[in-house]
Amino acid sequence: MPGADDAIDVTEIDELTPPNRTLMGPGPSDVHPRVLRAMSTPLVGHLDPSFVEIMDEVQELLRYTYRTDNQWTIPVSGTGSAAMEAAIGNVVEPGDTMLVPTNGYFGGRMASMARRAGGEVVEVDAPWGEPLEPADVSDALSKHDPDVFGFVHAETSTGVLQPSVPELTAAAHDHDALVIADTVTSIGGVELRVDDWDIDVAYAGPQKCLSCPPGASPLTLSDEAMEKVLSRDEDPRSWYLDLSLLEGYWGDERAYHHTAPITNVYAIREALRLVAEEGIEERWNRHERVAGALKAGVKEMGLEMNAPDEYWLPSLNAVRVPGGIDDGEVCSALLERYDLEIASGLGDLDGEIFRIGCMGHSARPANVIYVVTALGDVLESMGADVDPGAGVTATRRALEE
Repeated sequence: MPGADDAIDVTEIDELTPPNRTLMGPGPSDVHPRVLRAMSTPLVGHLDPSFVEIMDEVQELLRYTYRTDNQWTIPVSGTGSAAMEAAIGNVVEPGDTMLVPTNGYFGGRMASMARRAGGEVVEVDAPWGEPLEPADVSDALSKHDPDVFGFVHAETSTGVLQPSVPELTAAAHDHDALVIADTVTSIGGVELRVDDWDIDVAYAGPQKCLSCPPGASPLTLSDEAMEKVLSRDEDPRSWYLDLSLLEGYWGDERAYHHTAPITNVYAIREALRLVAEEGIEERWNRHERVAGALKAGVKEMGLEMNAPDEYWLPSLNAVRVPGGIDDGEVCSALLERYDLEIASGLGDLDGEIFRIGCMGHSARPANVIYVVTALGDVLESMGADVDPGAGVTATRRALEE
């Protein structure tokens, strides 16, 4: 490697030409061409009057997509993990107790962030690959009396969609706990109603069902949650993600706090415009239809879904790896032969599932036919007991219906 005083031959660094993949993993998803075009438009300053107008539009579009009237609805400058840390790091104060789930990888990340914020973490137990039971949540709330309850609406690591959300939030509010929802893999892809379901705080990433590059990540807080943030006795541990400071930039004042990622804000604005043009409920229905065809194909091929139908997550399909097959080799072969990305499992499901996304611009009939065809071919070539032709036929018929 060259050192600081060494010359670099720039001719050895080629023009950027990343491979043209079909992205059907757990994220990112394929980006809509209109979003890419929006990112190529000229920069303006982050306090320019024209950009302030764009900020207003993004906030209004986010409210529509989240189904909320929350005034405090913004794109956090950073990836989805930044929005997650902004939510937990501001709402959880030192000495607070946060109740978190054990049924997936991202419940564990909630716990880690709550501890870093100075909170005490308690758990409501559920096996990996199963949703939380309202009765178990109610029992845990009674036992621990937490200040904050967190749950994952769409668990990317297991392919499970949490049902009965209003029951969970009602139980939490009966114990005066604020509710934080991880909606990273649900926003814009499956039914999500922040206000009707009484969710206090929801965070997400843009790169999944919104089909937008990471960099400006959705976050919404109710008046009650924001009141807790603004009345803290101690400043949050992150200056950059301090919502009491960001309120000055994204609120009525529009005062300088940091230089926003202008191009990423352009991108999420266009991605959210696409959501509004399609209609949020039609977008939810499209994901269910197209992912349903994917599910029909993999099942008819001879594979098993990880989640039962009653809590199947259309935007992230967890498919069991056949016996005797190395999941990593399959993922590598799909990249090499087909320029197709899917992913292996995480945590307790490492090596046991494939994670196949069906999100946003990637949730198209041609893509699910392609992934079923390619996956069947690779698995058959590795000796798996599958019927690729039956899988493709089932997918096509489901799409025709």
